Amino acid sequence: MKTRITELFGIEHPIIQGGMHMVGYAEMAAAVSNAGGLGIITGLTQGTPEGLEKEIARCREMTDKPFGVNLTFLPAVTPPDYPGFVEVIVRSGVKAVETAGNNPQKWLPALKEAGIKVIHKCTSVRHSLKAESIGCDAVSVDGFECGGHPGEDDVGNWVLLPRAAEELKIPFVASGGCATGSQLVAALALGAEGVNMGTRFIATVEAPVHENVKQAILSASELDTRLIMRPLRNTERVLTNAGVERLLEKERTLGDKITFADIAPEVAGVYPAIMKDGMMDAGGWSCGMVVGLIHDVPTVAELIHRIMSEADTIIRRRLDRFASLESGGVSAG
Repeated sequence: MKTRITELFGIEHPIIQGGMHMVGYAEMAAAVSNAGGLGIITGLTQGTPEGLEKEIARCREMTDKPFGVNLTFLPAVTPPDYPGFVEVIVRSGVKAVETAGNNPQKWLPALKEAGIKVIHKCTSVRHSLKAESIGCDAVSVDGFECGGHPGEDDVGNWVLLPRAAEELKIPFVASGGCATGSQLVAALALGAEGVNMGTRFIATVEAPVHENVKQAILSASELDTRLIMRPLRNTERVLTNAGVERLLEKERTLGDKITFADIAPEVAGVYPAIMKDGMMDAGGWSCGMVVGLIHDVPTVAELIHRIMSEADTIIRRRLDRFASLESGGVSAG
């Protein structure tokens, strides 16, 4: 399947693995890239520019296909070494970067000069247009269904994607709630050029997370995510657990007096305990409503093959049948 996204990144299938904290390691990215998608190493997960450089080299040992790096720009009193991370990305020869968080404009000249294609994650049409205006090559349009930070507008992809299609000239992919071939076809019909998947890729054989995490995804339904940190206007969609429910009770009790310090035990630094040690009640971890559509733990190659086969069947058989019926009706008339 050829779309503007497959052409832009030199990949076989219009499927991107989004950057995920403590999931986007070389094993994950290489598996997706080897299966024809675009695998993504999560830059900040590697800790330092030197750590990222080693992870990129490790990924190169596992695949000769294109892969990218996610770089999320976060407000912080002591920010990560972003100049160092960008320097490593440029020096390593990586040709795709997924940016997220704050406006990446400051870092675009160095990336673009190196011939790197930049796709920025946005949760609204206005932010997508801003990304286009500053020179991003593509946008990942993140609907309200997504795991992680859906923004504050609460617009789902059924409306957000066609709105983006009305406004954008650069290609975009559908992000949030994506797991199946039928959703890929729907995203294409709504104007997207592919899909970005996060949660679905965690429930794969190659995902470098504790088995408890994968089983939690399998056991969950579309009703089992929660929105946390909404009073702080830093809304995050997470999978419910005892830690998350403790956090939500604090939000209810403290109301507008709540501060980040009040909920820090349930959100600050909990990822190692969850992703590595399988302590599923430690606190909040990003997870999308798409868990309701995840029923197995295939290999990445099996998953991508399934998605593309389902999409092909829908396009060639189901949609062609509708077109044939329409043609037949017109001819008969």
